[in-house]
Amino acid sequence: MTRSPTSPESPEHPRLSKRMGELGLCSRREADRWITSGWVRVDGEVVDTLGARVSPEARIEIDSAAREHQSGQVTVLLHKPVGYVSGQAEDGYEPAIVLVRPENHWAADPSPIRFQQDHLRALAPAGRLDIDSTGLLVLTQDGRLAKQLIGAGSSIEKEYLVRVEGQLSTDGMQRLQHGLTLDGVQLKPAHVSWQNEHQLRFVLRQGRKRQIRRMCELVGVAVTALKRVRIGNVPLAGLPVGKWRYLRPDEKF
Repeated sequence: MTRSPTSPESPEHPRLSKRMGELGLCSRREADRWITSGWVRVDGEVVDTLGARVSPEARIEIDSAAREHQSGQVTVLLHKPVGYVSGQAEDGYEPAIVLVRPENHWAADPSPIRFQQDHLRALAPAGRLDIDSTGLLVLTQDGRLAKQLIGAGSSIEKEYLVRVEGQLSTDGMQRLQHGLTLDGVQLKPAHVSWQNEHQLRFVLRQGRKRQIRRMCELVGVAVTALKRVRIGNVPLAGLPVGKWRYLRPDEKF
């Protein structure tokens, strides 16, 4: 039986899983699995007890088996249609993950990965896209990638094409770019420009609930259609509505 070199309940000491997340080794959920699998050593000794606390100065080492497991995780890019929710089913609407099945796999997917049922295990959306919005939705098994995309410190750009109705004044455009507050929080600066006479292009570095629709309401215009076309360096490109593909090994957000 393995023993823990940790000091049990020192409140100033973080839990091992939290410390692993802080160090960017993996997600908290992955950390729990790695710990119970015996893949984590603290100061040279295996720690396999969930909830164990460690000194912030402790040396944490990860077994190669954990890295092999992590490298085998997949990330899926889905062109979400209107009418599907991003996460759990709600109000009778299906979650977008139900579309990730072999018959919806994009025939032109350039990735060498071949579909396996195991790819659906622990696959979760890394971010939201409203039920009445369409475009690029990322689903991943990789907790580190999810944190990169939606963690509190994330600054990855997300680009949207937004069809609007109403008159947008010069002052309104300036407020969209910098000056609006939602839920008592000052929004980060946004890049907003006209794509054509009916459509705006938004580039954001944050994602509050229904943020673009609410921003537009505050300046007197109504959103009639919204499509996410890029996340970081990964574009929606030619991926058809309702189809999905794998994130290629050479693609980075």
